[in-house]
Amino acid sequence: MYTGSYTSKTGFDETKYNNIKKRDANGYSTSDIETNTAKDAYGNSYTSSVSNDQLSTSDFLALMLQELKLQDPTKPMDSQSMMDTQMQMSSMQTNMTLSNSMQELVSTFNQSALSNASTLIGRNIETNQVDEDGVTKAYTVTSVETQGGDLVLKGRQILYLQDIVKDEDGNVLQYDKDGYIYGSDGEKTGEKIVLESKGNIALDENNKPIILDADNNTVEDNPYTYTGQNAKVYSDEISSIPMGNVAQIFS
Repeated sequence: MYTGSYTSKTGFDETKYNNIKKRDANGYSTSDIETNTAKDAYGNSYTSSVSNDQLSTSDFLALMLQELKLQDPTKPMDSQSMMDTQMQMSSMQTNMTLSNSMQELVSTFNQSALSNASTLIGRNIETNQVDEDGVTKAYTVTSVETQGGDLVLKGRQILYLQDIVKDEDGNVLQYDKDGYIYGSDGEKTGEKIVLESKGNIALDENNKPIILDADNNTVEDNPYTYTGQNAKVYSDEISSIPMGNVAQIFS
């Protein structure tokens, strides 16, 4: 029986072999692709496993062809083994293609959902939650974003609706939820507008707002007029509202 080296008769090119396996002249890997090798009973090296999903079909073919060149002529690789290897390569390529397609589909879906949700900017929404007064929470949407793959709306909560009152010069009267009136300097004037409920003013027999002075006495012939309109009073904070919590959209 011949006991010499079979590899010496195959024209083994170590430089080419290293290039295929992406190694330098010393045999160290030059990429993130890890190939594990072993030796057969005759001392011939062969690839036992590859651990990197970036390896392409061409890389596998090159490795398989090199293994065929280095195989033991007296014990060649059987056809079933080659078929299994090809099937594994085909299955891996299909899975990688499917994975990439799914990632592209998810990305397209997210972009489409974000684009559709952007039409809510500037509009008002109600959620399935209530505030401390038992009133359904409502917001005006200011922006839309994704967080961890979930669509999230940003907006300011609408605390309540406030009746609009103007003075004789047409300036809107500024007052808080307790009815205290504020001047143009942002300070309380000492007067107070009477409220039936938060944001809803009380009117006298002439349909004029009822104004009290600092001593809680009614101010006769006050210069204020109720316009019959109301305005939203907002929270100073920006809230995050998951898209799934939106129950209603309104103008």
